[in-house]
Amino acid sequence: MKQNWFLKVANGLARFAGRASTFIGAITLVLLWALLGPAFGFSDTWQLVINTSTTIVTFLMVFLIQNTQNRDTAAMQTKLDELIRALEGADDALLDLEEADEKLIAKIREPYEELARRARERHGH
Repeated sequence: MKQNWFLKVANGLARFAGRASTFIGAITLVLLWALLGPAFGFSDTWQLVINTSTTIVTFLMVFLIQNTQNRDTAAMQTKLDELIRALEGADDALLDLEEADEKLIAKIREPYEELARRARERHGH
């Protein structure tokens, strides 16, 4: 399957950002910045370095996280739809439930919530 450049970059960055070593590296950079504070007299420029860099990284990560979440959700919905389609007696009306408004979702959920309540009562929870 041929991937476009954004998907390759997004997947690579998501893997990189999710590593423990990346987290440790970020902590190291923050500690280094803090330790350099006295050398720079805790100046406005010293503060601006961390403020600007964290703002830029946060801004870009929002889009990266949203992209990853959108793809994961779409894949999961497709898999769930296939399970609903394949199961005998499953309610086909649930296939595109993610497209419904909150009121309709709440109405459709009512019988499932009742089933869950009864199951908890049977098991003493």
